[in-house]
Amino acid sequence: MDYIRVLPKNLLSQAIGSLVSIEHPESLARKARDWFIKRYQINMAEAELPLESYPSISKLFTRKLKPGIRPIGDGIVHPCDAFLSCADEIDYDTLIQAKGKKYSLSKLLANDKAPQIYTGGSHLVYYLCPTDYHRVHSPVDGEVTKVTHVPGKLWPVNVWSVQNIDELFSVNERVIFHIETALGPVELVMVGATNVGKITVSFDEEIVSNRVGQSHVPFVKSYLKPIKVSKGDELGVFNMGSTVVMIYPHGMLSVLPRLHKVKLGESV
Repeated sequence: MDYIRVLPKNLLSQAIGSLVSIEHPESLARKARDWFIKRYQINMAEAELPLESYPSISKLFTRKLKPGIRPIGDGIVHPCDAFLSCADEIDYDTLIQAKGKKYSLSKLLANDKAPQIYTGGSHLVYYLCPTDYHRVHSPVDGEVTKVTHVPGKLWPVNVWSVQNIDELFSVNERVIFHIETALGPVELVMVGATNVGKITVSFDEEIVSNRVGQSHVPFVKSYLKPIKVSKGDELGVFNMGSTVVMIYPHGMLSVLPRLHKVKLGESV
């Protein structure tokens, strides 16, 4: 896997993003859709629109679900369809990435004050594979007061990378949603990956990751009028499979959930 270290991952992701966004004539689009659905075992019975309504692989990949297909449970809920790969306590500035590998909370959130806010809290890591629904939703009721886009690398987020790349989630490009709730602040981090460079914010077209020629400096957008969100409201979209990291303050999660495949809206 050492070849991955020398690949131009950001440029590769931009190129693949452009290719899968091409809208082909229906005859070609149908063949591409059929291949994609078979290759990744996509459940089109859950899709909002009929198959022929998606003129590109990108549109199919970022499809919405039928209304009501993911009931919203009680309390805090899972923000996406994914495999919950990590659930652990936050030890001041330290988060567990893999056995023997740790990473920095303050670097992940691009916020030096984060350890004081979240020490003793909980962090959950969700891995989205290509088969999954790729829109990410709020797990809580609250207000989005700011969104931070942190440019960075686009390492894969597979098992090899998690076990071998130092500070993987805090060196990869990411978009961070800061949500104020009645029980304290919550952070939802959408982490980009190879072929998944593009992350869009559903309520703000200004924020898009991995743009050609983008600045290397983090961009913070604070909202004078916070964006009110309810559990299940859409926050952002991945254009391929990737990772979501949730950060909760001390006491918000009474019990850490078991590691398993989860669906958007299920109670944590």
